[in-house]
Amino acid sequence: MSEGQVRIGVIGAGGIAAVHAAAIAEAGNVVAGTCDVHRERAEVLAAGHPNAVIFDDVEALLADDSIPAVVVALPNCLHSSIAVQALKAGKDVLLEKPMATSIEECDAVLAAMEDAPGLLQLGFVCRHAATTRSAMEAIESGRLGRIYRADATMYRRRGIPGLGGWFTTRSMSGGGVLIDLGPHLVDLLLHLCGRPKVESADCSITSHFGHPPSGYRFTDMWAGPPVMDGPFDVEDGATALLRCEGDLDMTLNMCWASHLPEKVLPDGVTLFGEKGAMHFDIWGDTVIVGTELDDASVDIRRPIKDGENWNTAFRRQHEMFSHNVGTRTAPTSTAAQGREVQCVLDALYRSNEARGSVEVAG
Repeated sequence: MSEGQVRIGVIGAGGIAAVHAAAIAEAGNVVAGTCDVHRERAEVLAAGHPNAVIFDDVEALLADDSIPAVVVALPNCLHSSIAVQALKAGKDVLLEKPMATSIEECDAVLAAMEDAPGLLQLGFVCRHAATTRSAMEAIESGRLGRIYRADATMYRRRGIPGLGGWFTTRSMSGGGVLIDLGPHLVDLLLHLCGRPKVESADCSITSHFGHPPSGYRFTDMWAGPPVMDGPFDVEDGATALLRCEGDLDMTLNMCWASHLPEKVLPDGVTLFGEKGAMHFDIWGDTVIVGTELDDASVDIRRPIKDGENWNTAFRRQHEMFSHNVGTRTAPTSTAAQGREVQCVLDALYRSNEARGSVEVAG
């Protein structure tokens, strides 16, 4: 092992765990161990990382003093409890989004951090996308001026992840598309807009594609093949309005499944400012800015840097994590921000139940 490398354990060995393991290696660090309730999954993950030890359970991995840091890549219902367990074991933690499935579970993590020596970084990977980084540079330069509206859209035509498994079982996931894509979009808008306080939320959710008719084809099923007769008690679509301090409004539109043809409506983030406006696809390669220059309307295309693309986002996230672990620098994706996002998600679900606007908890 080279000087400066961090030995990291990956708790969980499903699809997102494999992504993290690859990013750990790409960032120059070592996948030192893994565990999963399905041992065969852990064996597959470890096979691609020669230094990875397969542990029988989480307790055994956390007891290994040669592994100072872990990634928690488990079903949502386990995020809080395993993060607390890892912190109490003295580990540094990269916790996948969402932080938890409730505000109370977030508070349990924050309480554990008070007496723990370890760091905790939230897995808000969209902050590290190449287009996001380019967009932030333009925002920080003052190109947009004061932002008064921010929209985020993420549509999938036939992409319910893990249909019929834990992803679509509310008791394990905490919800559907809103708690899957929602943390990315909420955090990203708050990040780009300087993290304003969200004061109220108005949301409507839908659920139509959990038990589709025979012959319905799904694509982009990255969390595994669909179990057509499996559980589905979550939402697959959501639209929302967030009202923030400073006369800033945010809108969210997302779905796991629909009949809408691909690319009819653009995915991505759109920001409206008093000096300029901006749009970018999180997965794309260009940020487009409209502004005024020398008394003329101009469009500026900001290509991402050479060698960058969406696939570098997880690597960059792990570069930051290992830097923080090595230098004992506080993460920028904090547990407090994870709780902040959870408060917004909680309000969105409450709003749907109330069929009206609700206040966001502090």
